[in-house]
Amino acid sequence: MTGPGAAGAASSAARLARHGRSKSTGGRHPGSAAAAEGASSGGTAANNAGRSSGEEEEKDGGALFYVNRSGFPIDGVTWERMWTHVARIHPDGREMVDKVRNAAYLARHPVPPVPSYRPSTSVPDWLHAVQNYMKTLQYNHTGTQFFEIKKTRPLCGLMETAREMIRESLPIKCLEAVILGIYLTNGLTSVERFPISFKTQFSGNHFHHVVLGVYFNGRYGTLGMSRRADLMDKALTFRTLGELVFDFEDSYRRYQHTMKKVKIGLYVPHDPHVFQPIEWKYLVLNASRQGREDMRKELEKHGRDMRMKILKSSSAQSPIKERTRGKSLSPRRRQSSPQRRHLHRRDKSPAALDRKPAELSTLSDGYQIRI
Repeated sequence: MTGPGAAGAASSAARLARHGRSKSTGGRHPGSAAAAEGASSGGTAANNAGRSSGEEEEKDGGALFYVNRSGFPIDGVTWERMWTHVARIHPDGREMVDKVRNAAYLARHPVPPVPSYRPSTSVPDWLHAVQNYMKTLQYNHTGTQFFEIKKTRPLCGLMETAREMIRESLPIKCLEAVILGIYLTNGLTSVERFPISFKTQFSGNHFHHVVLGVYFNGRYGTLGMSRRADLMDKALTFRTLGELVFDFEDSYRRYQHTMKKVKIGLYVPHDPHVFQPIEWKYLVLNASRQGREDMRKELEKHGRDMRMKILKSSSAQSPIKERTRGKSLSPRRRQSSPQRRHLHRRDKSPAALDRKPAELSTLSDGYQIRI
């Protein structure tokens, strides 16, 4: 299911690689393995100088991680690259890799059941079930992201990737969890979903993380995946968007991370077939330049505007032609004759009111023309 020669090896490596260290930690500071996901920049340029541009996919907290762009089944090049990377970042190194790959018997790859929604299930209970399902998949510690997520891809394509995540049931990272969370909550039309992205700094490196914000019945919360329990899902207990964001900031501070930027997207449509991409960063706040009070005002305004449905994604708007004076954008109509103009006038006489309108006249085959 995942690659040549070892059906359950990726899942086993994910469990065994749980204690992997990023290059930015150096094994010196407890906060350096915080749950900031995605790309980082800073003190890794020298380490990456000898790498080809094709090898370096993404960076996770100062440590390179790769993205599986070959789909499933995983091709041989991606498969071997994953194991090489695991041997490099795992404390037991090559010994652990050889033990897993040369094992005579490996446990069957677990496939957790997808939660089934029932009408009697409350929204908080369903969100809790979705989060538990993602936790059962586990966080991906292999250094290779199994599912490629392109943020510019239309929502319908990302939903196909979410279905693939369910089929393969492999460990996921934070960006994959956002897409899977959207897919599993599409049926809850009373719940609004939107992405929240964070950029933080620690020890000269920048860290990126994303969660799925949810809004229901006047309360905010989140769904997501992370190495840290307080940087992923949050219950529907926050009255404002600002309270939710500042709670994440307080969690980051516990790991000595300084928040630099916060990006808030727009509500994601519930229709999984739309060709519209997700709006990831409609509001961008620079936390290093703005004070908490200014950020709170901006976040509350953005939350209020989203609730009022007055914000529109730039990708969702169709191009509008500029109308010039004296010209109509509608198709030209022929000049009607005076006789036809006379017939089109509304007749308010009682006899005319008794007549059936022409636009609702029944055709010979039983259909009606409705305008």
